[in-house]
Amino acid sequence: MQIKGSIAIVTGAASGLGAATAETLASAGARIAAFDLNEEGAKATAEKLGGVGYGVDVSNAESVEQAVAKVQADLGTPSILVNCAGIVHGERIVGRDGPADLAAFSKVITVNLIGTFNMMRVAANAMSQNDPNDAGERGVIINTASIAAFEGQIGQAAYAASKGGVASLTLPAARELARHGIRVVSIAPGLFGTPMLKGLPDEVQESLAANTPFPKRLGDPYEYGRLAMHICENEMINGETIRIDGAVRLEPK
Repeated sequence: MQIKGSIAIVTGAASGLGAATAETLASAGARIAAFDLNEEGAKATAEKLGGVGYGVDVSNAESVEQAVAKVQADLGTPSILVNCAGIVHGERIVGRDGPADLAAFSKVITVNLIGTFNMMRVAANAMSQNDPNDAGERGVIINTASIAAFEGQIGQAAYAASKGGVASLTLPAARELARHGIRVVSIAPGLFGTPMLKGLPDEVQESLAANTPFPKRLGDPYEYGRLAMHICENEMINGETIRIDGAVRLEPK
């Protein structure tokens, strides 16, 4: 996929991985459609990059359908989608006050997993209308899983389940969308310096940050963005979940 001149939708673009990815793709010549529930933040990101920002609830079908239609009208049909929108919630299944809050569990699944699928289904439908390049490619979709999908810690049941769903979605989606010339890849970040990580309780942050073998630091969101850019450019990468984690493997707690 040639990034220069392409239309790229990035969700969660107001901050963190999404903002860094939008900037990285823009630096390679993409026109950015920045999606975020925080419309002001999305527009701020887009303004810096010469793109367009949209307030979008990724978990709402109508919101996503309308937003993608606006992108097609404003910029053109997208050929790149990077799903970075997500939330985190830490809670034990059985805590001191009783069972976990089911509504909180459901919200994490709704935003992280259903929101990812919602964006993917609408964007893929739009991408299928693109003229294929010489390799027959019409688009690439990059979803954000997490190392918690494989090594979820105590208190991460909701988050790990949501990201495990994203990872499991990757291969069947890639196989299904291959007939349209659309690749699907997931990135599973480790411990990155994003607002989501900083929103966790201090003891959870310390537990997460202590075990990265090398480099002994949090990941830079731009490192995620550069991996996303490489995935776009390398058409043989498809149907895979790629870890970017400094070789960390999470302990139970």
